[in-house]
Amino acid sequence: MFKGPDTNINLHVLSKGDQEIKRTLTFRDWLRENPDDRDFYLRTKRELAQKDWDYVQNYADAKSKVVESIIARARSSSHIAQE
Repeated sequence: MFKGPDTNINLHVLSKGDQEIKRTLTFRDWLRENPDDRDFYLRTKRELAQKDWDYVQNYADAKSKVVESIIARARSSSHIAQE
């Protein structure tokens, strides 16, 4: 994680062919197409951002249930699942 005066940046680096790439793109594409889930994710992130976290991983863990539920909906969608 990189910290600057006005922002924090969490950069993920993956190896070519890593299954996480498909999962991440599925999540991104679903949020682009589904305003209800996009708003749900936004609300979750904003709520969690108000808390003080000792470690970035604690924040990530706290939002993982929401992320996994969104990915499950994306995977069950015939549009996303076929890509």
